[in-house]
Amino acid sequence: MVFLGFILAAAITVFAAIKLSTYADTIGEKTSLGGMVVGTIFLAGATSLPEVTTSVSAILLDSPDIAVGNVFGSNMFNLLIIASFDLYYRKQQIFKNAGKSHIYTASIGLLLAIVSLLALTIKIDYSFLEIGVDVWILMTVYFLGIWVISYLSKKYPEEPVAEPEEYNLSAIPLKRAIIGFVIAALVIMGAGTLLTVTGDQIAVITGLGASFVGSFLIAATTSLPEAIAVLVALQLRNYNLAIGSILGSNLFNILILGASDVFYRQGSIIAAVSEVHQITAAAVGILSVVILYALVRKPRESSIRYALPSVILVILYFISSYLIFIQ
Repeated sequence: MVFLGFILAAAITVFAAIKLSTYADTIGEKTSLGGMVVGTIFLAGATSLPEVTTSVSAILLDSPDIAVGNVFGSNMFNLLIIASFDLYYRKQQIFKNAGKSHIYTASIGLLLAIVSLLALTIKIDYSFLEIGVDVWILMTVYFLGIWVISYLSKKYPEEPVAEPEEYNLSAIPLKRAIIGFVIAALVIMGAGTLLTVTGDQIAVITGLGASFVGSFLIAATTSLPEAIAVLVALQLRNYNLAIGSILGSNLFNILILGASDVFYRQGSIIAAVSEVHQITAAAVGILSVVILYALVRKPRESSIRYALPSVILVILYFISSYLIFIQ
């Protein structure tokens, strides 16, 4: 029954994510925001709602390892998502057709991964206003980063992306798109709560442990909205929306640590978790470097040479997963 509930929550998440990405593309099309801003801020925040409810619910269930593992595990899995779709759609060369503003988003993501690794290594168990000092630093970097992204997107607006006629969303009114976006986001948030409760029970039944279940099973499942969002965006040939939703989601997930720390009443949440999360945070940093290289390098004529960074990223992901598993 527990596994059935877990699968049901995952199915609801997938359905809501399809609607979410479609409405997000409409909002980007019918406003001056564009795919990059909508993807990095709005769609990324909405698709990260399962991580929010999952991590907060994990704290209420007294399982901080699931909460933190879900955040960093989701960031790892998100980068695997974009690399996997890049390999599948390698002829479209996703990274080459994306706006250069994503370089800044990827750089901020790398910086957050480095700060997270340092926090997990040093483990300063000191709080200010019931939130760990290390989490305050992470949230400060996040908000400064979002400000930089918004500023640069206005200063260097992206070029419009031509969409095929079969995906023309002009028939969807903007008001309906906004309402639909909010409803789909709320459905995803509710499904995330069910994922946590059932995932925690699966950890007990299988004996896999909270750190592993949080970093992989729950992290992969709560990343389903990001995967569906990327797929729909790529079918719409909105490359900025696709990449922005993944990189923006990785930034937004850091805020979840802050939300989790608010509910965790036994000190700094980062100082309380297992050391195995250092491997996950380090893996996120290394994978972020690969993504950053894919964005800044010169265009490649050969699809094989173009796909090389994504192949490396996939290999590094599974190596990191093995290292986490044996711990």
